[in-house]
Amino acid sequence: MTKSTKNGPILAILLTGTFLCNLNQTLLNVALPSIMSDFNISASQGQWISTGYMLVSGLMIPITAFLIERFKTRPLYHFSITMFLIGSILAGISPSFTVLILGRMIQAIGSGVIMPLMTVTLMNIYPANKIGSIMGLIGLAMNFAPGIGPTMAGWIVQSYNWRYLFYILIPFAALNLLLSFRYLANVGRQKMLKFNLIGVILSSVGLGCLLLGFSNAGDHLWLSFNVLGVIIIGSVITAIFVYQQLTITSPMLNFTVFKSKTFTMTTIINFVVIMALYGGMLLLPMFLQNVRHVTPFVSGVIMLPGACFMAILSPLSGRLFDRYGAKPITIIGLVILIVGTFMFTQLTVHSTVTFAALAQTIRSIGLVLILMPLQTEALKSLPLELVAHGTAMFQTTRQIAGSIGTSILITMMSISSKHFEKSLVLTHSINQQQGIILHGIKSAYNMTTILCLIALILTILLKKNPPLPNLNSDRIILTTTVK
Repeated sequence: MTKSTKNGPILAILLTGTFLCNLNQTLLNVALPSIMSDFNISASQGQWISTGYMLVSGLMIPITAFLIERFKTRPLYHFSITMFLIGSILAGISPSFTVLILGRMIQAIGSGVIMPLMTVTLMNIYPANKIGSIMGLIGLAMNFAPGIGPTMAGWIVQSYNWRYLFYILIPFAALNLLLSFRYLANVGRQKMLKFNLIGVILSSVGLGCLLLGFSNAGDHLWLSFNVLGVIIIGSVITAIFVYQQLTITSPMLNFTVFKSKTFTMTTIINFVVIMALYGGMLLLPMFLQNVRHVTPFVSGVIMLPGACFMAILSPLSGRLFDRYGAKPITIIGLVILIVGTFMFTQLTVHSTVTFAALAQTIRSIGLVLILMPLQTEALKSLPLELVAHGTAMFQTTRQIAGSIGTSILITMMSISSKHFEKSLVLTHSINQQQGIILHGIKSAYNMTTILCLIALILTILLKKNPPLPNLNSDRIILTTTVK
């Protein structure tokens, strides 16, 4: 029997959980030097704090479609936020670097499920004409958290200790868990699906190798086994996984979502944009800290205006989507993004941090008009029963795009800097070293600008959607809130 329930508390709980997960992703970048010092580890070892989290989170995403269809919303969310809470506690009290990595990976198990679960749940309980506005709020949670993360982390590390980056998450995650027991409802229909063990193994190994191979590009040669070899292995196993999913009756990840031309095209556009986004996120701190020599805290503060604009404009972008659709908004966003990115290609060793903050703010305004409208357009093109699979597919390609974009742009920066250095008569002066680093950064930003132009062309070619079925037609609340 269907029972009504208020959607506001469900929305608040899911948005808060997603905000905590996204905030957690960027908190530790600033704290890496302190962690390296405390545990006496190298930079390559320290990178596993981010790499390990990214791998586990990425591996969980393809499985989420099965989990969302098989298990009810309440127990699945309770499990996910509990894993995030346990991981935060373990990482905060970690006596060794190994335990810290373990805590981060446990966090990732929870966060990898929470974000897709939120999207699917909210698309079930809100009507089609409100989806854009709701996705705008999702964008606020997903985009604002990474923006304030570096600033907050810089202040905490500077004033206290890196362990407090985990301690501050614990009370909020615990409160979110308690409120979910009271207010969260079960949404959608469950299917008695069989657990596809072979599919899980193939997707985990294949996707894991792809993500790891591209991540290794920062420390190894592209033609080495650690990069190219691992990528080839990942590609072959992923191809086997796709074939297996296409030939079984109840796939873990339903690739028929790509029969929707709109979903396919928006996923490709998003892939290109994310490549430019993730790479650009690494380039700016390098310029600020290695060329302009500002502190990590100041570097985070410079990112803050852009994050604030994203928070303010995310709900607005959702309402604009409901009124005008994705294409015109995304085109405007990409033009703004291109302007901001092009400004970074004009950097000099004397460029002020104000100029960098302005360019980053312009980029952020563009991104807020691109990311959530694209995802909303992609998911609205699917019937409701495929939304879980579409969400998992969209997030999986996002993870892969981020890894590819980061590795390509960082590699290009490194190669460009080395070639530029060879063309100089070395004096080993500070200004010359800054110029060498800056040349590589500008080359990478040139490539980022090209990626944005490609995304703009693809968006212009995006065709108008056919009339969509009512996304709310199959909605059912299975269990009301617990009194």
